[in-house]
Amino acid sequence: MSDFKGIPIVRSAPAASGQKYVTPQGFTAIRDGIKKTAAAEPLQVGRKPRWLRAPMPAGARFEAVRGIVREHRLSTVCEEAKCPNIGECWNAGTATLMLMGAVCTRACRFCSVDTGNPRGWLDPEEPENAARTVTLMGLGYVVLTSVNRDDLPDGGAAHFAATVRAIRRASPGTAVEALTPDFQGVLADVETVVDSGLQVFAQNVETVERLTHPVRDARAGYRQTLDVLAHSKRFRPQVLTKTSLMLGLGETDAEILATMDDLRAVGVDILTLGQYLRPTVNHLPVQRFVAPEEFENLRREALARGFLECVAGPMVRSSYRAERALEGNNCGLGESAAGA
Repeated sequence: MSDFKGIPIVRSAPAASGQKYVTPQGFTAIRDGIKKTAAAEPLQVGRKPRWLRAPMPAGARFEAVRGIVREHRLSTVCEEAKCPNIGECWNAGTATLMLMGAVCTRACRFCSVDTGNPRGWLDPEEPENAARTVTLMGLGYVVLTSVNRDDLPDGGAAHFAATVRAIRRASPGTAVEALTPDFQGVLADVETVVDSGLQVFAQNVETVERLTHPVRDARAGYRQTLDVLAHSKRFRPQVLTKTSLMLGLGETDAEILATMDDLRAVGVDILTLGQYLRPTVNHLPVQRFVAPEEFENLRREALARGFLECVAGPMVRSSYRAERALEGNNCGLGESAAGA
């Protein structure tokens, strides 16, 4: 048996975190992205702060969407990444889909996506299947994201664009946000995605400049991400630009504010701030847990700098309630706290 490129499919037992395994498409990958080492710091013992406890997902719309996902065997980042906000987002008709497989060519030390070299493998039916998923789930807003695909000549830009166009054809009323790789800084590939009919273009800077390495893979770069975001805004000014910062990796307040200034200088419209949580013992340890009031203070700093919105809170992820980003109310986080 082989896939469409003639690569033999070899199935193997699930690997432990940090170990190699063979994917169904026949290439080797590392489970959870980072190799297991004897020098890894042990996971912290003890309970997380109370503000990091997420409510169990519930609600009529959530249950209906989950039923559709199960019945049609659909795949969403919301479930794959065990996102704590899945109930809130699915109840609001928002979800995140990951394109181009589950194996990334990079190995960022904060991320638990598997790492390997897919050797050009792509599912040619994925754009239409993604559009079908959006229709079946009845989504009013969809975020498309992906692994990094440095093995592809265009980093997957054409595949991203084809998926956006397929969704727009199948569900014209659905707003589309693309959270993309950096395409190794190739601006023509950025244009391919931004020109596809989406409403929001996102590329995550992830952390402050000083911590970019070792937090991000060596092929990523702080300035490279800024260049990608700047070009997106120049090329299609009407398309909103968005990025995200994880906090708790050892950054200082001064560095966070300096990063905000850099982002505004290249025209970024929307910023999200959330707490970094260590996915496995092989990943970077958490340096501190940032309190909710600190997030609120940073949100005020961001708004004062001219961001259209800064969604900030311990449980915030890049795509948290993305459809509400322009309501000016921190995506309703204050409402959630008031009703808790």
